[in-house]
Amino acid sequence: MSEEPEEGGRIFFSNIGRSMELEDEIQLTSVGIDIGSSTSHLAFSRIVLERLDTRYMVVERTLLHQSDVLLTPYRSDDAIDAETLASFFEAQYEAAGLKPEDIDTGALILTGVAVRRSNARAIGEIFSAQTGKFVVVSAGDGLETTLAAFGSGAVALSGRTRQRVLNVDIGGGTSKLALCENGAIRHISAIDIGARVVAFDTDRRVTRLEEAGKYFAKQAGVALTPGAVLTPGDAEKLAASMVDHLFEAMKGGAMSGETAGLHRLPALPEGPPPDIVTISGGVSEFLYSDSNAEFSDLGPLLAQQLRKRLDDWRPRLERPEQGIRATVVGASQYTIQVSGSTIFVRPLDALPVRNVPVIKPAFAFDDDIDAERIGAMVKEALVRLDLTHGDSPVAICYEWQGSASYRRLDDFCRGVREGLSQILAKGQPLILVGDSDVGGLVGMHFVSADGVNSIISIDGIKLDEFDFIDIGAMLETSGAVPVVIKSLVFPNMGLGQKGLEPVEPA
Repeated sequence: MSEEPEEGGRIFFSNIGRSMELEDEIQLTSVGIDIGSSTSHLAFSRIVLERLDTRYMVVERTLLHQSDVLLTPYRSDDAIDAETLASFFEAQYEAAGLKPEDIDTGALILTGVAVRRSNARAIGEIFSAQTGKFVVVSAGDGLETTLAAFGSGAVALSGRTRQRVLNVDIGGGTSKLALCENGAIRHISAIDIGARVVAFDTDRRVTRLEEAGKYFAKQAGVALTPGAVLTPGDAEKLAASMVDHLFEAMKGGAMSGETAGLHRLPALPEGPPPDIVTISGGVSEFLYSDSNAEFSDLGPLLAQQLRKRLDDWRPRLERPEQGIRATVVGASQYTIQVSGSTIFVRPLDALPVRNVPVIKPAFAFDDDIDAERIGAMVKEALVRLDLTHGDSPVAICYEWQGSASYRRLDDFCRGVREGLSQILAKGQPLILVGDSDVGGLVGMHFVSADGVNSIISIDGIKLDEFDFIDIGAMLETSGAVPVVIKSLVFPNMGLGQKGLEPVEPA
């Protein structure tokens, strides 16, 4: 690609083959793809980053193209139809005037019931290979709930208003609940309630019936089997039963055994009601509008029933920044930092590593570090981001405070080792990233630890949750390592929104 000097002597480029360490300003083309249980869609963006000391910061983000919304296609064996999805994505690339080779970075998220299909991971790998340097995330219930809370704007809203905000993301297969306070998520939950647990054709004959759909049909006294006709009256009974359980889950605390049994994550705890409720996900498109559109599922009826409950509940209903696109990750932003030289890597061939997800528990570095509490916080973070399976390494980011005495280091490291026990048991490397110059000391503390096969402990790096990192091989001249950081960037109001009309698979 040709290069042209810009005003101020800077050089723009859009080519992943260039060295980011040598540029003052970087322009990247990115794509975010969401394959959900109900719908699939994507968005293309252009990101401009400028160098600030040892890292790059986003200074501009422009939405280039938002795709149509496709009803996620399934084959007769109930697996995702990868060929139809590929054709849809190809058409959207063409509509955006882009080719896969034009993409510098991106993120592909599989969510809801879609992530539980037999070929879900294979689909992620196929599209990742086609589309360049991707972060590929199979978002289970915990991560999807977290993504929706951030993407809807609920977390930011709780920070701005200093009020308790409950975001309820109602998708095709599940509903995700996140209680937010002071700009952070305090509690998350998920329940088997969604608009497409029952779906039907234009003749109202049932074409899709999930296990949750069978359960609610039985609850509502509706005889329902694939191919049976779902009358409008029976559909309303189903929706009413589903919202009864959903509303009970939204209130938290003590609840019926039936509602408790529908939960996919622990229920919200008992406490004061939220001040604000926001609804995201596909159902939000009906709840906040008077649309009479019909998509052959329970979405409009769920919105109607939920609105009735919310009208009589104390918290005020507000519209989120994003509705159906709350869990779409608009892009992966690349930044780069160079670590400090007080690092520890053993063995040296443990590097490089790529696309490692980051967790950042809110560790308390008191005079006496509580190893048990450290371990519990690591495990909580792994659950929150669906990383307990151990299929990939995980990087723990920490901000060390206080002295680096043997006792404090030992307590911290014992807690980390316990928290990561499931990950380490599968042979994954221990990866720790700190901001101050204790990386070498922390790494050396693990040398004789049982169950730790390889250690990568670096410092001088600033990270956050939702970051993914590449750690390069050690630089011979400095003993440091280059770290490329890919941060999930959520859509916001400034990027614009457009009417969403799902299209049937061709």
